[in-house]
Amino acid sequence: MSTFTAPKGTYDLLPTVNSAAYLAIRERLAAPLRRAGYGYVETPVFEDVKLFSRGVGESTDIVTKEMFTLARRPESSEDLALRPEGTASVVRATLEANLHKLGNLPVKLWYSGNFYRYERPQKGRYRQFSQVGAEALGAEDPALDAELIILADDAFRSLGLREYKLLLNSLGDQQCRPVYRAALVEFLAGLDLDEDTRRRAGINPLRVLDDKREAVQAQLVDAPKLRDYLCEECKAYDEKVRELLTAAGVAFVDDPKLVRGLDYYTRTTFEFVHGGLGSQSAIGGGGRYDGLSEMLGGPALPSVGWGLGVDRTFLALEAEGIELDLPATTEVYAVALGEEAKNVLFAKTVELRRAGVATDLAFGVKSIKNAMKSANRSGARFALIAGDRDLAEGVVQLKDMESGEQTPVSLEALVTTLKEKQL
Repeated sequence: MSTFTAPKGTYDLLPTVNSAAYLAIRERLAAPLRRAGYGYVETPVFEDVKLFSRGVGESTDIVTKEMFTLARRPESSEDLALRPEGTASVVRATLEANLHKLGNLPVKLWYSGNFYRYERPQKGRYRQFSQVGAEALGAEDPALDAELIILADDAFRSLGLREYKLLLNSLGDQQCRPVYRAALVEFLAGLDLDEDTRRRAGINPLRVLDDKREAVQAQLVDAPKLRDYLCEECKAYDEKVRELLTAAGVAFVDDPKLVRGLDYYTRTTFEFVHGGLGSQSAIGGGGRYDGLSEMLGGPALPSVGWGLGVDRTFLALEAEGIELDLPATTEVYAVALGEEAKNVLFAKTVELRRAGVATDLAFGVKSIKNAMKSANRSGARFALIAGDRDLAEGVVQLKDMESGEQTPVSLEALVTTLKEKQL
């Protein structure tokens, strides 16, 4: 037992429990993006604090309560924070590298990594969490919004998930949202809200709609709906997104209170929620953020994107009882009876690996009994067994671990024989 444990709100991914499933989830969530022309981007796990206070929003819990800020060295003037989300960093990287000037827009990017928020840990809510994200920067087109939503839906379905819903809303734009904001401020002024919520309402009243407390939600039943205040252009944009989703067979539910937890969203906003996860039901979400580039000092660069939670997706698969069909870590397990046989099988293990066959060798094992137990535990389909007599005859014994059938195979034909068995 170690003296140390994983920090509160974090977890270890281990081969004996879940790491293979997490790798498979990341791969399935990213696969539709690669097919749609999205290129991979990777940004630092820490950035200037101001990138998030400007981009994510000073009124958000993420900025005011949840960011992990790094201690500044005496000689440094930088205030740094671990990234709480991915979009601001990707926009920063795009602007810094002038990707928007290199060719056709939109710039399509995807990423995968860990993010950090100082939250009260609970199942589905961690202080370090994993996401696959996608951003399409530089185009204002309802078809692009629909494309990203469809890609997310395709990703979840490729994993076998079915018991989730897509919530959809429009937040309007700089033309119509101020009118709604004024109506909402007037409504909120008549509610019994605590001082912290009133402060948040003064900075961004839409954030109050996202408050998860039942006492607050009960007072919001008659709140004005943003949909009633959308300008004609935003209505047409919203209707086109819905039309394209319907044509693609993607079902959605209108949610007039859906605002998401970040200040930069405009127009299309969406969230995928799963009924089997309890209070932390969101497995992914995103939306359009047409003004974020300008907030970060760049040109007008209308954009849309999403983040899908790897941790939450894993929990959703558990909730539905779905076990992913994962490839065996080891396909062939070699057991040597003696030092000379060990040298020969070590060389064959290297040869098989180079031929693309996942092969392992019994290391440091003193008895055939223990070696075969290791072969069983490895999950290998075949075991290779060789002793001095086998080597004298130029063969190894190939044992089918399911049937128990054992046959001699010549050393020269071993790789070909195993490849013919579709390993």
